[in-house]
Amino acid sequence: MILYFSGTGNTEYIAKLIANGLDDECVDLFERIRTNDRSPLYSEKTYVICAPIYVCEMPLFLMKYLKSIKFNGNNKVYFVFTSGGYCGSAKVQAKLFSMKKGLKCLGCVEFVMPRNYVANNRYDMDTEEVIYSKISKATEKVKEVVEDIKNERKLKSRHVWLFETLIITPFAPIWTKYKLVAKDFYTTVECVGCKLCAKVCPLNNIEVVDKKPIWGDSCTHCMACISKCPKKAIEYGNVTQGKKRYLLKDYVKAFDNRYGA
Repeated sequence: MILYFSGTGNTEYIAKLIANGLDDECVDLFERIRTNDRSPLYSEKTYVICAPIYVCEMPLFLMKYLKSIKFNGNNKVYFVFTSGGYCGSAKVQAKLFSMKKGLKCLGCVEFVMPRNYVANNRYDMDTEEVIYSKISKATEKVKEVVEDIKNERKLKSRHVWLFETLIITPFAPIWTKYKLVAKDFYTTVECVGCKLCAKVCPLNNIEVVDKKPIWGDSCTHCMACISKCPKKAIEYGNVTQGKKRYLLKDYVKAFDNRYGA
């Protein structure tokens, strides 16, 4: 069973490719998280948990949810990470999670995907050429990963140094609490009150009042609301003004035409 959460499509893309390669069930955790559905999971095949990387780890809200449910059937698990280039201590996080849940971790793998974090000034968004290059390399890498999983081979990822874990473990929750906030989100006059932003928020953090979205105190900066707005009417302070939003689906068809995928 392939489990995934995805804000702008990167993790979903990899998860579905893996599921197709393994001929296995692919489960989007989005609705389960939104509705707090904690019903047990059951799989006769090895679990594959696919997650994006936020603040150098798997998202805290996603880990909290996964810790709250039971994994029945097969007791083996793989972890697949998607990031802009650095997965931090997610490997250690995955191993500790597996131990606590009584699962046998068969390894982790990292996929470098196009940058989607538009609400920052530190990194530029990728150019189209870089986006297509990353998608192409990731697509090819999936084939190798699928073969490893089929044969229950240990997945290999880079070594995580102790100092990384010691820095990231206490840092991630603090940064998430005080920096991944929604107070700077707002809509421009282009907003038509379609409510899509509220529908795509995994934490139910957006309420539409008088056709205008209002953000609450829970936010994970998944970029789903700002990137999926059909009118590009959502901004984050002055950080996102003039920046192109990223959704993987906007590039998939062109990628298929370009590379014959």
